[in-house]
Amino acid sequence: MFRFIAWRLIQLPVILLVIFGVTFTLAWLLPGNPLENPDKPVKPEIAEAMLKQYNLDSPWSFLRSYSVNVLTKGDLGPSLVYEDQTVNQIIGSGLPVSVQVGITALILALIIGVGTGLISAMKPGSLWDMSSLGIAVIGISLPTFVTASVLMIVFAGMLKWLPVQGWDSWQHMVLPSLALCAMPGAYIARLTRMGLADVMQSDFIRTARAKGLSKNKALVKHAMKVAFLPVLSFLGPASAATMTGSFVVEKVFNLPGLGVHFVDAVWNKDQFLILGVVLVFSTMLVLMNLLVDVAYAWVDPRIELVK
Repeated sequence: MFRFIAWRLIQLPVILLVIFGVTFTLAWLLPGNPLENPDKPVKPEIAEAMLKQYNLDSPWSFLRSYSVNVLTKGDLGPSLVYEDQTVNQIIGSGLPVSVQVGITALILALIIGVGTGLISAMKPGSLWDMSSLGIAVIGISLPTFVTASVLMIVFAGMLKWLPVQGWDSWQHMVLPSLALCAMPGAYIARLTRMGLADVMQSDFIRTARAKGLSKNKALVKHAMKVAFLPVLSFLGPASAATMTGSFVVEKVFNLPGLGVHFVDAVWNKDQFLILGVVLVFSTMLVLMNLLVDVAYAWVDPRIELVK
């Protein structure tokens, strides 16, 4: 396992380099100029000085100076839109918010999805089973921004149980986390239900049942561990969905996370902020996929990790 982890960590810089190259190309090809923003006009002489200082007039010069600063100093550069703030400062203030919402949404998705799938497998063909599968299809089909808007209208607007926007208490995290967990939770519920249905037909489950073990105990004690493997493999993409999906959710609920800053950076062509946010999230997602692969061997020792 140590060799596998070491090999994956060696691959990490290569993966990030590819992601960085694609992101840099797309960011540079975006139309417009951050120094020509009509909402924040910049004097011509100041704009010209900034172009030369940050090499914004030449992609190769910009790429060379930016790469040197990142690798030697860990400096992701200044923000061209947010005055008197560096990209490091913006990420330092916004990343904890995005991570809290994303992790909470992922935990809720696991609890709701696995619990729903398990109960459905215990009562196949029942009203609960059919209803949960129908709700799961709806959860998968609805875009995140639609779910967020519906939750805001119902629980914040009509019932007034929770605040609409802001980040002052734990209550502000409830609706964004629920909006983000809907789609992955629905997938996990279906994967759990389908996985348990297949495993319950296996020979070792029949043997356990023949020895007198009840159906529910066989399902929970033996089948669940095997059926959880497809759910575990889904956690890698699910973590990506919760992190990138937070861009939309944070905009809807006006959260001070990286999502709002990233959308503004793309809109205003703030290359420094775009590259910084993408690098941070890419590193997190690659490491999350590594943890999922390692967890495979922990859940099922028969799985051998190879390079």
